[in-house]
Amino acid sequence: MGQFIIEGGNKLHGSITPQGAKNEALQILSATLLTSEPVVVRNIPDILDVNNLINLMSKMGVKVMRIGANSWQFQADALDMEFMRSVEFVKSCSALRGSILLLGPQLARFHRACVAKPGGDQIGRRRLDTHFIGIRELGAKFNYNEEKSVYEIDANQLKGKYMLLDEASVTGTANIIMTAVMAEGVTTIYNAACEPYIQQLCKMLNKMGAKITGIASNLITIEGVSELRGCEHTILPDMIEVGSFIGMAAMTGSELTIKNVSYDDLGIIPSMFRRLGITVERKGDDIYIPQHEHYEVESFMDGSIMSFADAPWPGLTPDLLSVILVVATQAKGSVLIHQKMFESRLFFVDKLIDMGAQIILCDPHRAVVIGHDNQFKLHGSRMSSPDIRAGIALLIAAMSAKGTSIISNIEQIDRGYENIEQRLTALGASIKRIN
Repeated sequence: MGQFIIEGGNKLHGSITPQGAKNEALQILSATLLTSEPVVVRNIPDILDVNNLINLMSKMGVKVMRIGANSWQFQADALDMEFMRSVEFVKSCSALRGSILLLGPQLARFHRACVAKPGGDQIGRRRLDTHFIGIRELGAKFNYNEEKSVYEIDANQLKGKYMLLDEASVTGTANIIMTAVMAEGVTTIYNAACEPYIQQLCKMLNKMGAKITGIASNLITIEGVSELRGCEHTILPDMIEVGSFIGMAAMTGSELTIKNVSYDDLGIIPSMFRRLGITVERKGDDIYIPQHEHYEVESFMDGSIMSFADAPWPGLTPDLLSVILVVATQAKGSVLIHQKMFESRLFFVDKLIDMGAQIILCDPHRAVVIGHDNQFKLHGSRMSSPDIRAGIALLIAAMSAKGTSIISNIEQIDRGYENIEQRLTALGASIKRIN
């Protein structure tokens, strides 16, 4: 298990470019299974979750070829269907939550699949009902094999249908879309997720020959086709990295430029940080954060305490609430953080409290942060990263703190952030990796 040793109090200088979006990459790579022709994908982040999915796809028989920095070619023209029923496949899927996205493409093209309960962050219940109900509506039949702990699914005849999703699940929507593109007839998905990464998936599928309309809305219509062809696709910058760098600059009192952020795809993220009192300047497709000695939280028009809550797009992504929470610890004013989606994601605040933060954990979903206004700095501590987003929040806290901090279980951070210590050290941070 690796560790980061961080010497806090160093300011950052210069510019940084966000990696490709992790959540989009997992969807896009899975979609390459839908055709036997080559698919070229660019701006793929070099992170643990994505690399594990690429390795798994290679074992499945996909021809994987690296053609440049962060660019790969995939060709699924000779998949090993027996491997996808093996113990090794089940074990690999159980360690990677993104493996659930392989389900839709397998059913659409091969009419059968075998899927293990996927792994991922331990941040509370993450049910798969939306995936399974939607795919069952299209005609798939599920059988749970208790001996192997896998779902065996057959879909001899997929037929389009109108469906109203019980939740706007991003991965659930992606899986249903990838199943429906080759189903007979028309599929209508209402209450669909409409995040930029879903939009990107639909645009890529249309380039492959799919017929998808309603992109960027919560009402998606898909006219099934018999086959798809190859294409080229470029992944968006990771909006969670962009938000992390905004918070990092403010928390450390640094001047920082974030390059090539695809600003129009960030939604309300910049305005959420402005509510914390952080100056976020758009310069073309870059974001400039000036040095902040202080930043003051806005209040609502009626004078009530500012609150941040996650919501389906175009609401605030839940993946940034951990960052917003830690940045609020040095703001002037108080903030209520309401994490609605995951009931265990706020449990990392005890580590911030140990560092001197003033936080009241009201329940598994809500925390009140009383900002220090930079009058009292956090102090170094020894801690462990419980998940990707809490991990980056703890790293931001350690970079701003007095003294030395040690973060263990940094493999969780590696799952979502590419060479993070090298990139931040180049800006002036003091982060050392110990394996």
